[in-house]
Amino acid sequence: MFRGALAFNATLTAYWLFVALTGRGDYFFYDVGLSWQTLAGVAGGVLFFYVLWGFLWFAVKAALLRYWAGFTRDERREAFSSRMDARFEVADFVSRHSERRIRIIDMIGRRGRFITLASAAFYYLYQSIAAEPTSRFATMFLRDNLLDAVLTSWIFLGFYYANGFLAAAFYGPQSRIMDGVLARANCLLITTLWTGFKFVMVPIGARLAAVYPREQFATIFALIWGAYIITDALSEVGGSLFGRQTLRVWGIGDVNRKSIGGTVTGFAGALAFCLWLVVSKELAAPWIALALVIAVSSTALELFSPRGTDDFTMATGNALICLAFGEMMY
Repeated sequence: MFRGALAFNATLTAYWLFVALTGRGDYFFYDVGLSWQTLAGVAGGVLFFYVLWGFLWFAVKAALLRYWAGFTRDERREAFSSRMDARFEVADFVSRHSERRIRIIDMIGRRGRFITLASAAFYYLYQSIAAEPTSRFATMFLRDNLLDAVLTSWIFLGFYYANGFLAAAFYGPQSRIMDGVLARANCLLITTLWTGFKFVMVPIGARLAAVYPREQFATIFALIWGAYIITDALSEVGGSLFGRQTLRVWGIGDVNRKSIGGTVTGFAGALAFCLWLVVSKELAAPWIALALVIAVSSTALELFSPRGTDDFTMATGNALICLAFGEMMY
């Protein structure tokens, strides 16, 4: 996973250098220039989203491991390490501590860090698109600057094998204990696919803007991104709190299991959100069918996609379904 991500980001860096040095227009990214303002923006984003916000959820997860799961200081240090320079066995932790509590703490660290920021960003962008529709509505959830993606990926690669406080801030909250030695590989896969997703979403987003009337932009944005965020979050929350991990899945992790409880929770949340959105907008009956299809598709893709790839598959699947619906309706 590390070698693949390294090769991908090296290629992306070469691509950025080519576009920046030649000064040619770029189809995929709106800003490829290098300036002090750009560098300050990238540094500020990394400082807040990955360092300060990472430290906050690192502290929350560490406190829960200590006071609720009963981890010793050495066990906590081992849990937040790279896990690649010493023996790390999930079975050892589960034999000494409650597996259910470990799963819940893993979930709180991951979802606490992601869902708070994602929900705030989603609400802000949804309101912005509703007030002023833009042809870039489908890709506004992605970063516009290629340099941002390149530098952030290099930082994640740089900390991949590292131990210590900064590495724990970047990887600690979202690195599941239950993923064992492959926890950081899972995180790196998600980060890499999120960067690569831009290349997929930009042409799809352009076509969506051409198909749908401007007054539908906010609704389509919400169906694509809102359904993905809710399904992904509630599946893990429900699975950790209520589910029995009996469904074996394939993916990057030492323990690859999901639950019926998590799957049902994700589906119920996605369906409720999509139906509420369609009904509140007083849209025609075909839109109710679209809401159902997106809820079913998001749930199936979350369940059957290899672990670490469902962010990519769910968002892409939602976008393609909305595109197919728009082509038929308009």
